[in-house]
Amino acid sequence: MRKVLAIVRRELIAYFSSPLAYMVMTAFLLMQGYIFYLIVSFLNQPGTQAMTPLRLFFGGTIFFWLFLLFVVPVITMRLIAEELRSGTLEPLLTAPVTEGQVIAGKFLAALGFYVILWLPTIVYVLILKSHSAIDLGPVAAGYLGILLLGFLFLGVGTFASTLTNNQLIAAILAFAATVALFSVGLLEQLVVSSSFFKSALSYMNLWTQMDDFARGIVDTRHIVYQLSVGLLFLYLATKSLEWKKGR
Repeated sequence: MRKVLAIVRRELIAYFSSPLAYMVMTAFLLMQGYIFYLIVSFLNQPGTQAMTPLRLFFGGTIFFWLFLLFVVPVITMRLIAEELRSGTLEPLLTAPVTEGQVIAGKFLAALGFYVILWLPTIVYVLILKSHSAIDLGPVAAGYLGILLLGFLFLGVGTFASTLTNNQLIAAILAFAATVALFSVGLLEQLVVSSSFFKSALSYMNLWTQMDDFARGIVDTRHIVYQLSVGLLFLYLATKSLEWKKGR
């Protein structure tokens, strides 16, 4: 565990030593603030259906998904690809650490940075709470859903970063894979008849899963799906590193 934490510390220092991290944080917070403003303005219009602003904020708009799909590849693109490009991966793999520990350390650092991105958005909750009563249960569930989505997408991005030494290509691969994961569940709407295939697509519908979290519904099936797929891609990332070490 000490070795994994050492890698986490190394990666977090690398993140915050780069101007890109601050650019991502600034763009993320500006966009989230603007989305929050649009949601509140929309719900304040006469005749608009009554709804909690945070339900829309937690995955209820396409802006949430688009920005998430773009941000995650930027977070993960350098994890392994930069090591491959600079030639520092081989010394790292010959150190007394396993491939699994390297992947775990780098992934946890990326997850930590992802959490730091979302922490300031708690201010929006405090703003709403100062004006009206808020049920904190759905708020906590919404943030749990965001954390699980991050786990899933960052796992995909980590694997993509092991496939190339070019950060841009790693970002493109991660973006394509996360878009595919997001889109496959939406195909449920195209299946007319009730069938096993429709049920399977419904199970993989990330938009529906996030909407459940935003309403305060914590379904263990959603948790199992997102954690298991994220862990699958981390396993594939570990195997990819093992292949590169033995090549």
